[in-house]
Amino acid sequence: MDNIEVSVIMPSYKSEQFLAATIDSVINQTFKEWELIIIDDCSPDNSNKIIGEYMEQSEKIKLISLKSNSGPAIARNRGIQEAKGRYIAFLDSDDLWHLDKLSKQISFMQEQDIALSYTSYYRIKETSGKIIYQFYVPEKVDYSELLKQNIIGCLTAIYDTKKIGKVYMPDIDKRQDFGLWLSILKKVPYAYGITEPLAYYRVRSASVSSNKILASKYNWKLYREVEKLPLYKAIYYFGWYTYKSILRYKK
Repeated sequence: MDNIEVSVIMPSYKSEQFLAATIDSVINQTFKEWELIIIDDCSPDNSNKIIGEYMEQSEKIKLISLKSNSGPAIARNRGIQEAKGRYIAFLDSDDLWHLDKLSKQISFMQEQDIALSYTSYYRIKETSGKIIYQFYVPEKVDYSELLKQNIIGCLTAIYDTKKIGKVYMPDIDKRQDFGLWLSILKKVPYAYGITEPLAYYRVRSASVSSNKILASKYNWKLYREVEKLPLYKAIYYFGWYTYKSILRYKK
């Protein structure tokens, strides 16, 4: 398969209810120079059957099956390892993209000479898909500001391997995407955002991110164990994280 500009990395685990719509949102992109790498993390449902049906229709879709359930960090990193595109994009198997997402974002990155970009997005209800609210992002963010709050939604992020090489997620239970953005922002001064919402994040009741106490715990672990922040800095940024989280989830 020729002309792969964007490699879309999609871990798959227990998302059969939403998987077809998610894959369709990639297939229907107005930007066509992509490959979709789906990493099956030993999902116990019928996801592989759905993926297989799509693979019969398009050579752009590739399936990697892990031998044991390994978690999203290892799954995504395996996808990054296999990626052939210059640009690495991320989409979870229950989320959605606007049909112009890749077209607008790749043009934005090329015109502005950007290594890491992200967009605003909608948070939607699990079953109905009804919009809960719009999460708007700042036009740019640096390492220090991102530590205060991870404003980069994984489903919106794209980075350019030509500028920074392949960068992988830290092998931690949660907050792997946050760790990846921080790693990239040690290489480049800023990540840049498109304020237009171009993706749809499905809020699932069973997700770890929906448990605010657990989310706080993993954020703290990222500060201390991955970023190796001194205690006083970790406390400072955790204070910011808590404050911004309260403001965010009031919406």
